[in-house]
Amino acid sequence: MTPALRSFSKKQKIVLSWWHPLSPFGDRDAIICDGAVRSGKTTCMALSFVLWTFHGFDGGAFALCGKTIQSLRRNLLEPLLPLLLQLGFSAEEKVSQNKLTLSFGGKQNRFWLFGGRDESSAALIQGMTLCGVLFDEAALMPRSFVEQALARCSAEGAKFWFNCNPEHPQHWFYREWICKAEQRNCLYLHFTMRDNPSLSEQTIRRYESLYSGAFYDRFVRGLWVAAEGLVYPEAAAGAFTREPPQTAAERWCVSCDYGTVNPMSMGLWGKFGGAWYRVEEVYFDSKAEGRQKTDEEYYDDLCALTAGRRIDCVTVDPSAASFLACLRSHGRFTVLPAVNEVLPGIRRVHEAFRQQQLFISPACKAALREFSLYRWDRNEAKDAVIKANDHAMDDIRYFVSTVLCRPQDDAPIAIAVDRKNG
Repeated sequence: MTPALRSFSKKQKIVLSWWHPLSPFGDRDAIICDGAVRSGKTTCMALSFVLWTFHGFDGGAFALCGKTIQSLRRNLLEPLLPLLLQLGFSAEEKVSQNKLTLSFGGKQNRFWLFGGRDESSAALIQGMTLCGVLFDEAALMPRSFVEQALARCSAEGAKFWFNCNPEHPQHWFYREWICKAEQRNCLYLHFTMRDNPSLSEQTIRRYESLYSGAFYDRFVRGLWVAAEGLVYPEAAAGAFTREPPQTAAERWCVSCDYGTVNPMSMGLWGKFGGAWYRVEEVYFDSKAEGRQKTDEEYYDDLCALTAGRRIDCVTVDPSAASFLACLRSHGRFTVLPAVNEVLPGIRRVHEAFRQQQLFISPACKAALREFSLYRWDRNEAKDAVIKANDHAMDDIRYFVSTVLCRPQDDAPIAIAVDRKNG
């Protein structure tokens, strides 16, 4: 038996059984599990969801929802399906239809996979009749998508299942569901890492070391808190300022935040051992200099910055169409449009710093100056940064998200089940 099935914490046992008629919570219409990362809520909830569907339904249709279908397969199906197969379920996934059919004990139910990436996603689920829905990382989905999915659950006995990590305390899901859990006849359970019996003390301490500030409060303590003050306080204090090693770099890359009226920021990154160093930079502020540069002049700056080095890639703000075209026309560099997700990108930069994967040379004065000025916007009702002193901050974020730890949402996921493309 897999370790995940050997023991459950008290809260996990409640998740597994809350829907049963003999449970003290059996009359609830929904369940919410929020809290820390790696706290054991996702797989436990997914397993419970499937068990519930086969307890009360045969031939029913259900929805499994994630931010993207790729992340749903990776985060939920990849750990869940081997557990179900161990328990005697049979599974058939038709990837082209985003449909999973499970069978057990003579019963069969269908599970449709949906990605709730943005407001347009609500149209994907219109017109369906569902017996229940599970939202994996509900706080990352737009309200319109969640509410459209809930409206589809018109079958008798339908229930709703939500899990998420905390976000801003003004987030709609926190205000409308967690704060109103009793009013909505919803069971609310808050998880910490210590509610996951599969984590050792060493693993917990490692995760605790990955985060700081608001990210620590959210992902380790599991609190819905606002981000305030400096975005990178430790970097501003010089904790990650370090001279590059006096050895040959293994790789070289460049990240660019393009600007004409606004500053242009380019960072040259060298990999030494297991860490990347921002070795040099170009920072041109047209307002301070009293003139604007052309794309060709910026190309010349890039060539000067990289002179004598073999550059693996140059990653550029994806909205900089003219500069991207300029780079491609010269054919000298491999060009990657940057992954431009602001909040996930900031979190990745935090993690890269904390894991000692990222350092800034003292020579990079513009980046060091911006670290001391780049702040969260306290006047926003959601997480947002003040759009000032952010050009080196943006190019650093592009580098981390696109080169150092590029998201793998588009990567295929291997799942232990026979698939038919039907």
